Amino acid sequence: MTAKSGETKEKKLQWWQLSLLGVAATIGTGFFLGSSIAISIAGPAVIGAYGIAAIGTYFVYEGLAKMSIADPQKGSFRIYARNAYGRWAGFSCGWVYWLSELLIMGSQLTALSIFSQFWFSNIPLWIFASVYAVLGIIVILSGAKGFDRIENLLAVLKIAAILMFIIIAVMALFGLFGKGTGPVTIPLSFDAFMPNGWTGVMPAFIYGFYGFAGIEVIGLLAIRLNKMEDAMKAGKVMFTVLGVIYIISLSLALLLLPWDRFNTEKSPLVMALNNFDIPYMSHIFNGVFIIAGFSTMVASMFAMIRILISLAEGSDAPRILAKTVRKGTALPAIGVTTFAITLTIILSFLMPDKVYEYVTTAAGLMLLYNWFFILGAYNRLLELSILDKLKRALGFLIVSTTIVGTAFHEISRPGFYVSLLFVFIIAMVTVIMIYIWNKKQGKPGSPEPRTIFTKIKQ
Repeated sequence: MTAKSGETKEKKLQWWQLSLLGVAATIGTGFFLGSSIAISIAGPAVIGAYGIAAIGTYFVYEGLAKMSIADPQKGSFRIYARNAYGRWAGFSCGWVYWLSELLIMGSQLTALSIFSQFWFSNIPLWIFASVYAVLGIIVILSGAKGFDRIENLLAVLKIAAILMFIIIAVMALFGLFGKGTGPVTIPLSFDAFMPNGWTGVMPAFIYGFYGFAGIEVIGLLAIRLNKMEDAMKAGKVMFTVLGVIYIISLSLALLLLPWDRFNTEKSPLVMALNNFDIPYMSHIFNGVFIIAGFSTMVASMFAMIRILISLAEGSDAPRILAKTVRKGTALPAIGVTTFAITLTIILSFLMPDKVYEYVTTAAGLMLLYNWFFILGAYNRLLELSILDKLKRALGFLIVSTTIVGTAFHEISRPGFYVSLLFVFIIAMVTVIMIYIWNKKQGKPGSPEPRTIFTKIKQ
């Protein structure tokens, strides 16, 4: 959003403000809609999938937060990867993240457009997508103050919407809206709780992680904390709030409607309440989906611009992209990002639905690949206690299981293979860049090999 010259002008944040911004960057269509796919795959065991995803995500965030406290960096995880493994890691980490968010941005804008057509069916999708993209750029151009205010407001509205669902669902369970169309369903056996076994639960993990994705944005915002040591407190509060309201709301939805009656194209929260005669509920939640999608879209746009600036400042992107104008606004980086987003809007409407779905699923997986860099850099840059090492190992295990789990279901399997293709392409580009860097330095040959599990010698 702003480059170095404008960084000192950004208002400092209290820990609770960072928590709120984290909620704004996290609660989106990944939870409101992605949870329905997770339910169709795992059944009631989706509750466990979301719980494990919350724990795994927190372990990754903890490593990122502790590195931010020890060495605050504007480029956050990208800089830590570079410091831990060398320039190649910072280059690949930054571009993997930027490309991932760019591809996801197209699906976010498409989803927002479809939600808007619920009320205005005669208006073409591309018009809505363009309007939301322009509104997002306006929020970014409003600076840190405008970004904070809008995202904080949208975060409160999203939390309020989930709490509203929880209250209404509890009232429905007590029969205040009639008996609905079926009995309350409680899984009382292992087969009822996990109808598709472990091969059903493992592919559901990825949708649980989508519900908590956004820690990179928090890492980029953490440098603005009034007290950097508050980054841990902000994360604990945020993940506790998200974990509790996610698990409670999904549990209530599964009590109100049998798991095999959910539709993967509709939110489980809406379908659970459609079981009862509650006026305007679909309209209210359609508005919630638009708010949630727009909020996460703006947060992703902010992160893309900030990472692009970091890449430019490190000479891993054209230096002009780090240039700022009045009040530290990085217009070149904003302009390039806007142009790229425009291309993804066009791509999302031209590509066949299934193909584009595979691409965006792959982009989501690529975000998890970057988490390996975070966990690896955490071990290389800081001295860890035995407990820290244990949590880091569990983080590796949970994230690895999630990625591998996507290969166990036909919905997520194509995206898994496409993500490997993307990683291979970026790896090839990185190898070419290493050759160019070495040639410029007059030092032919590859740098000393390092692995993600080795530690820098002190």
